[in-house]
Amino acid sequence: MQRNKPVYRGRRGTHWNMYGFGGTHMVKAAVLDRLWTRMSERGDFPMLSQSLRTTMAAMNNDDLDFTGLVQVVLSDFALTQKVLRLANSAMYMAFGGNITTVSRALMVLGMDAVGHLVVGLKIVDHFHHSAPRRIDAKLELNRTLLSGCVARKLTERGDLRAGEEAVVCTLMRQIGKLLVVFYLDAEWDQIRRHIDAGTLEADACVLVLGVTFDEIGEEAAVRWRLPDMIRSGMGEFDPQDTEQPRQVQWLRAITNYSTAVAGVLTQQNMPDWEREQRIAELAQEYSRVLNTDPDVLLEMSLALAREEGGDGVMAEIVELRANADAIAREALSPEDRIAVGVEDLRGLPDGSPLAPALALAAETVLAGLGFARTVVFVKHSNGTFKARLGLGPKIDAALPTLSFNTAFEPDVFHLAIANSVGIFIENARDPKMVARLPEWFRRSFDDARAFVLLPVVDESDQTVALLYGDWSHTQEPRRISQKEMSVLNELAKELGRFFGLGQMREMETM
Repeated sequence: MQRNKPVYRGRRGTHWNMYGFGGTHMVKAAVLDRLWTRMSERGDFPMLSQSLRTTMAAMNNDDLDFTGLVQVVLSDFALTQKVLRLANSAMYMAFGGNITTVSRALMVLGMDAVGHLVVGLKIVDHFHHSAPRRIDAKLELNRTLLSGCVARKLTERGDLRAGEEAVVCTLMRQIGKLLVVFYLDAEWDQIRRHIDAGTLEADACVLVLGVTFDEIGEEAAVRWRLPDMIRSGMGEFDPQDTEQPRQVQWLRAITNYSTAVAGVLTQQNMPDWEREQRIAELAQEYSRVLNTDPDVLLEMSLALAREEGGDGVMAEIVELRANADAIAREALSPEDRIAVGVEDLRGLPDGSPLAPALALAAETVLAGLGFARTVVFVKHSNGTFKARLGLGPKIDAALPTLSFNTAFEPDVFHLAIANSVGIFIENARDPKMVARLPEWFRRSFDDARAFVLLPVVDESDQTVALLYGDWSHTQEPRRISQKEMSVLNELAKELGRFFGLGQMREMETM
């Protein structure tokens, strides 16, 4: 197996031309800054970086930021469908099936598993949409995707969280090369010429850039604030290294095996007998650390090769593409979708944390009626209703400005908190209605066409929260039917049972 080990070496086995004169940091920093500048100039890369940072921030939040991770998933239709399909798969049927909201999927699958799934799919989706027409770039992307499929196959019968973590490590192991191929065209052409002349790939990268692909990948992991475990797991596997934790060694074994198999499967002009022999050697080498019989590893890898050869380009790779037209939404009526959310809330035990319940209710209303955004206002001990969470584009920036006091004002929000059932405003732009809208609302939601306000009442018949959802003027006008309003009121009623003393204290500290 080709290990891509550099031949230019100095002390401690490091690259002589990088380390020999102590210029490591300067050379590396200059190359990486140039690379990041080039990527930023393209316009799409900062969006990927922000998305990954947001995902990791939600996963690393000590308070389990359900809303943050739900928002990331909902921002991508294909990603939403992937998460929902996974939560409704046979493996999770014990949790009731028919899971229609990302919030509920997070409760079933776990924050870590969904977070890693998001990271992997966001990386893949970015390069799919950034793919240049060059055949070599598409080949490198296809090889990376294939390695991720191998990793998922290897881990599909085990712990979901660890499996998705292994997939991310596998993708990240090759991210340095992908970044160079996609963003440093001239430098990649030079590297290719060195490779064609017989230089090993890693050596060619050092000759042209002064850093390795691995070092570029490591820097990307740092800048995206990926966890230490992923940054360690994407490293080189060394069976003699006894200092690394077992989990790191396992991740590196998965990552390195998957990458090597993908390389063999995509190698051009290789006879089938030689391809099988190479994979058999890899299976034998990694079988012990992966705790899998070599024959099983071999058959799994060859099955992937047969699937790819049939022009399916592997179902898993097709699934990773953000192709909304290829994925059909379930044909449930709005009231049916909301009713499923009501049942999900009922399924949560008494005393459950308030934040996941709020996120589940907000997403149910958003998805059920196709709203532009939803906001949950929660009453604090000082008598002020403050926006606790929101879903929808650009809602996070508006949340700090959304609040009102319980002291009476002649507007629809004070009418709503004094009501026992929801209020639907069909035309928020009518002059008579505009006069009933508070100034803070007109400033923040000037594009609202119609909206609903659902009071949430606790066991003592006190309004403790208000659930808001709207359609913007860019959406087709419609009304909320009597059936829809009825089930919305049921949702608000069910949400009220989560506002116990402990949960309210939780809200006061947020």
